[in-house]
Amino acid sequence: MAQVVEAFRFDDAAPAERPSRSAAASISIFASRDAVRSSLSDHALELGLVLRQAEPLARLTGGDALVLGDIVIVDVPIMDAELLASLARLDMRPARSGCEMIVSTSGDALDSVFGCVDQSSAQILVSPSESERALALGSALARLPVGTVNELTGEDRMALVRLTEQVQMLARKMEGFASHEELLPGEREDDTRAVRSPGLSYMAPPSQKAVSVSGGAPSLPSPVLVREILRQRQLRAQFFEGDLFADPAWDILLDLTAAKVEGQQVSVSSLCIAACVPPTTALRWIGQMTEAGLLDRVRDPQDRRRAFIELSDKAADAMAAYFHRLDNGAAVV
Repeated sequence: MAQVVEAFRFDDAAPAERPSRSAAASISIFASRDAVRSSLSDHALELGLVLRQAEPLARLTGGDALVLGDIVIVDVPIMDAELLASLARLDMRPARSGCEMIVSTSGDALDSVFGCVDQSSAQILVSPSESERALALGSALARLPVGTVNELTGEDRMALVRLTEQVQMLARKMEGFASHEELLPGEREDDTRAVRSPGLSYMAPPSQKAVSVSGGAPSLPSPVLVREILRQRQLRAQFFEGDLFADPAWDILLDLTAAKVEGQQVSVSSLCIAACVPPTTALRWIGQMTEAGLLDRVRDPQDRRRAFIELSDKAADAMAAYFHRLDNGAAVV
């Protein structure tokens, strides 16, 4: 274990102390799937990046010292304890040195990956398409010290997220649907392990109680009301194209509002389902909303490798005030 820790002791200089990058950015790729590793390497070279390494995941757990690039991409569709520990240690590097990290995974491994990647503000992709990988890489490049995204206001960054989603929707339509032979377990339409939008039966156990957020402030609404709003929103997908009404931020807030009143903890994979958009898109919104102070990341006290998402006090107060203004009785979609 000491060898593994030593392997990730590199470049501890704070971001402010590091010189601006005038040369081409470098990239490190770790993926055991040959096709993924080859595709990422080709795309990096096309962008003019310096390919520092493109190796299987075993390189991360081998105990050898690693000199990594400005951008680190890790593809982990399946997690085990050794890889989980290595990924958690690797996650410490961006927090210290300012590099960017992208982690792609599967729906089955999402909660484990999310739980151990909490220091780097890594982009997490779930069974990503080529266009989603390309967008994540472009975003990582823009966030390097020579980029300009760090100078954007919160409102501008929200606008950038919406623009990115529109590009993704167009890219998915242009790419078409991949054949079943190319899909991993959990990605097929008939596979129950896939992370996808819920059906109309997606309802939490009913509860009539409301929760007072603070003092004499308005209480959060009954979860039955909130779940009914969610059900009505999901009903539209039976009659119209789902992307037409995509509003993941509001679906996330509604789901977490109901969960707070019910006293339920919400995993990131469950919240991706509630968002009714592709999980990678949902994760992007969860990240932006956390940065905006609307969501809190909370460690599971029973299992430190897991993390849950809940409403911040600021968001809970706002949701309570909103439903109070509706007189707590209008199931408005």
